[in-house]
Amino acid sequence: MRSTDPSRRGWSLARQLLLLQVVLVSLLVGGGALLAYLDAAQATDEKATDEVVSVAATLADSPGVRDALTSPDPSAELQPFTEQVRADTGVDFITIMNRAGIRYTHPNPELIGKRFIGNTAPALRGEVFTETYTGTLGPSVRAVLPVFGTDRKVLGLVSVGITVDAISAELSQRLPPVLAVAGGVLVVGMAGSYLVSARLRRQTRGFAPAELSGMFEYYEAILHSVREGLVLVGRDGRVVLCNDAARELLALPDDIRGRAVGQLGLAPELVSTFVSTEPASDELHVTETRVLLVNTVPVRSRDRAMGTVVTLRDHTELQSLTGELDTVRGFAESLRSQAHESANRLHAVVSLVELGRVEQAVEFATAELETAQQLTDRVVGAVAEPVLAALLLGKSSEASERGVELVLTEDTAMDDTTPHIDSRDLVTIVGNLIDNAVDAAIEEAAERAPRITVTVRTDDGELLMRVADTGPGIADADATDIFRRGWSTKPGGGAEGRGLGLALVGQAVRRHGGTVNVVNDPGAVFTVRIPLR
Repeated sequence: MRSTDPSRRGWSLARQLLLLQVVLVSLLVGGGALLAYLDAAQATDEKATDEVVSVAATLADSPGVRDALTSPDPSAELQPFTEQVRADTGVDFITIMNRAGIRYTHPNPELIGKRFIGNTAPALRGEVFTETYTGTLGPSVRAVLPVFGTDRKVLGLVSVGITVDAISAELSQRLPPVLAVAGGVLVVGMAGSYLVSARLRRQTRGFAPAELSGMFEYYEAILHSVREGLVLVGRDGRVVLCNDAARELLALPDDIRGRAVGQLGLAPELVSTFVSTEPASDELHVTETRVLLVNTVPVRSRDRAMGTVVTLRDHTELQSLTGELDTVRGFAESLRSQAHESANRLHAVVSLVELGRVEQAVEFATAELETAQQLTDRVVGAVAEPVLAALLLGKSSEASERGVELVLTEDTAMDDTTPHIDSRDLVTIVGNLIDNAVDAAIEEAAERAPRITVTVRTDDGELLMRVADTGPGIADADATDIFRRGWSTKPGGGAEGRGLGLALVGQAVRRHGGTVNVVNDPGAVFTVRIPLR
């Protein structure tokens, strides 16, 4: 499935994701750094503007400046003062001028008396004006404010500026932290991308996206085409995958992925098998309608439990055929027993004839035949269903051979008008109940004569089947568990062939919408009622 030619495989999913993350992180970090730079540049410009406006406004409101502008030689008073202020505030120039723009102050004394280079019209109208303009010191951010006299007339103008080179120098001082943060984020992002890529590479095992897609489609096709049920249970007890066959066998809805096994409505024994960490091989489980053969295999990867793979096979038909085979084997065993008894009786008759006691021989032979015929006539006359009648005759002979008396009650009656119920289900129900009753009756043989009583009749639109024995009965604590697969009073209960009979009885009864219950009187009395539809 996996290609070994790198040129045909292409880049793995992990490598493609790493490249995508590297490009994405680089773009994000680059964009963030650019935004941080632009924000810093704007903040620096705003700071410079606020500073020059503040210094210019302070000078414009100074009484000394106002008085100097009206003196005979303003430059003599203002030049030293503005140079001191310029040195204290860190601005690049302070120019005080008259209304015509003739400078009274300037960092370069040679330019005093010359015209100011820049716009002054807004300031002459009494407005605070800022601009970026190229003057004698180069491009600068400057503020031009009017100086008002006591009559609110403009006496002169004050211009304060900071050169663009100075602003750029301040901005360059802010860049190293921004670049350091951007570099740190880029390194962390690259490292995170690499770790994510490495983890993804381990989980995808280096497969390319096309390979993963092909494998998924291939596995999906296999899972939905196999006839065996397949369920993957995660280590948290939730369903990871369930194919169509499993949903059909377990009668599950379609949307079970991610649900806990205990929430699927399965029998507790089946749930326990699904979530067990121990493997199970060919376990028989009885559901409402099926007999399933269950195998589980815990899955581990790199010494870590991943969950359990559960396979299901439908064993219903095979179990039904096995039950029929057991019935036929019982019939054969009954015939063997009868043949053995008949041979003994025939030897007795022959011996009586040889002894010359012919009348006693005839009387003995006819008495045995009459007893056997009475039992046959009683069963056949009461039960018109041939398979059930044959089962009762066979079980009667088998019970007799084991020393247990099987009695058919007087009210037993099942004629040809009784609506059809699958004969295999009748054999399953009655046969298993009689087998259990015989075993139970033998357990108490030392206390009372072993005997079982069977009733089969219609009763208020229902088919009633009742089997009572003289055994020890069922403990109250076990009354709710007896129809669970694996329950048995015999040693080895739960093993193959043990504890399955009553589970099959319960399944057959539920399949026909009937009920089954048990009471003690004094032995166990099982009563089955199936609606006649």
